[in-house]
Amino acid sequence: MPNSQLEKVLIAELGPNWSEKFSHFDPIPIASASIGQVHKAAIPPNDAPIALKVQFPNIAESIHSDLANVSSFLTASALLPRGLYLDRTLAVMKGELADECDYEREASCIERFGEFLGGDGERFRVPRVIRELTTKRVLAMEWMEGVSVAKGARWPKHIRNQIATDILTLCLRELFEFRLMQTDPNWSNFLYNPRTNQVELIDFGASREYSKEFMDDWFELLSAAVREDREACVEYSLKLGYLTGGEVQEMIDAHVRSVTLLGVPFRSSTPQPFSFQSQTITDEIRALIPVMLRLRLTPPPTETYSLNR
Repeated sequence: MPNSQLEKVLIAELGPNWSEKFSHFDPIPIASASIGQVHKAAIPPNDAPIALKVQFPNIAESIHSDLANVSSFLTASALLPRGLYLDRTLAVMKGELADECDYEREASCIERFGEFLGGDGERFRVPRVIRELTTKRVLAMEWMEGVSVAKGARWPKHIRNQIATDILTLCLRELFEFRLMQTDPNWSNFLYNPRTNQVELIDFGASREYSKEFMDDWFELLSAAVREDREACVEYSLKLGYLTGGEVQEMIDAHVRSVTLLGVPFRSSTPQPFSFQSQTITDEIRALIPVMLRLRLTPPPTETYSLNR
């Protein structure tokens, strides 16, 4: 955003003397995304480096307007399959994007992750939130020194394997232990610090919380998928709301097949370590989607939209 807009946002959020709160502030952003940009700054008394995320002006209102326009256009076009349940999809998107525009909510999520991972400090590091510089539209946090794992293609294999194992383990802990998941799969949200040998976690705006009841049933569904237990897959799909009980057999078969495919990496019969590079699960599930869009009778549970990312 232009410096004049940046100044307006910082004055509105931190006060007319906002610059006095920093010992250094770089007006040139180090990163920019869809709803805001990140600046490097430093704060007294010891010039501690921080990252300051500043939201674009009126972005929440713009998102609401854009989604309304998309809905009107797609509804009028009548080109989308009934099974897409566009209204539900857009409603979920609207709620999730509204959450991402609330930096105070994100700050709380960062602090919760810090508490969850406090006993695992050897492997992960979560930035400390600078609460006195954080508002709904400005988020200040400790500066992380690591490099995006997206740049790690040429790192030693043992380092890459360690990072992959740590992140996959974290993903499962988020789902079934914390029941709070950072659902944005962008690899730039994971940094590796070779000095400390830690994975540094940033950007918690897409964090989503799930109920114990839902995750317990979802765990049972995935366990059934690993066992290739078709009856249990149908049972827990009905319980979770993926199925209504009135579906035709073709739909049930497609749904159960898509679920059991998710269990392939965890089966004892699957060669280990599992090769994600050569897996065909994604393509096989994608081939089933047209059948499910054509025949399903209910939209998936709201939680699924973020989980499936």
